[in-house]
Amino acid sequence: MAKIGFIGTGIMGLPMAENLQKAGHQLFFSELYKKTPKKLLGVQGTALATPKVVAEKTDYIITMVPDTHHVEDVLFSDTGVVQGLSRGKVVIDMSSICPIKTKEFAKRVALLKCEYIDAPVSGGEVGAKSATLTIMAGGTETAFQRAMPLFESLGKNITHVGENGAGQTCKVANQIIVALNIQAVSEALLFASKAGADPQKVRDALMGGFASSKILEVHGQRMLDRTFDPGFRIRLHQKDLNLALSSARAIQMTLPNTANTQELLNSCAAQGNSELDHSALITAIETMADHKLKTGDS
Repeated sequence: MAKIGFIGTGIMGLPMAENLQKAGHQLFFSELYKKTPKKLLGVQGTALATPKVVAEKTDYIITMVPDTHHVEDVLFSDTGVVQGLSRGKVVIDMSSICPIKTKEFAKRVALLKCEYIDAPVSGGEVGAKSATLTIMAGGTETAFQRAMPLFESLGKNITHVGENGAGQTCKVANQIIVALNIQAVSEALLFASKAGADPQKVRDALMGGFASSKILEVHGQRMLDRTFDPGFRIRLHQKDLNLALSSARAIQMTLPNTANTQELLNSCAAQGNSELDHSALITAIETMADHKLKTGDS
């Protein structure tokens, strides 16, 4: 079994670390940024002082932190991962960050004769807990095959998308599709409600047709039940769409519908809802419509 450094034990990282331990791997955690949850410590979990020491003790180092600057700090600070790397080790970033910066990070790690894989995930907290995440990997084929046993402990749909940066590019594309689908479901259900139809029955009918989707199934029901406890927070989806829009500018293209959806998320944040689940995007449309989603029971 592998010795793995794992940095980032938040909503997603904690169950991912648990699943690696269930698969028999030995994990080492950094105490520099956040205390390691006690449930991860013991025979298969050790807390160390810094990312540097974590890298020295392990063959694989996984980062699962919120944003690009967090990854850069974990990797390249004075006590960062690269300070503890030696030839042949593998750095795996499973955060969702900037594809352009990812390529830069990979080149800096390669100078140390180590491998870098960008492997962001989709599936939310539910997928992290059930080890059914979709994993989109960028890096060499050799590194991808070395990391596959780890990925198989975390997810089901595991794809080597291409070279470094391709994994993050794929994740940005995923977040565009998810955001626009949430907006579409929000508008459709709210339209049905304001027009006098029962949106619960409308959703049920649509689930059997071409409009059916995972977003309609899961987030459509969340909207109807008004259960906006975070699985994936609005502020994090704002971050991901910022990555999409900035990356699009860099390659000189426009993403008009992505920009529109980002403005709706910005409106939610302005209303104090940035910590709610991204399905709460419907609240911005409700405000503009002067109508709250109503079911036959409400």
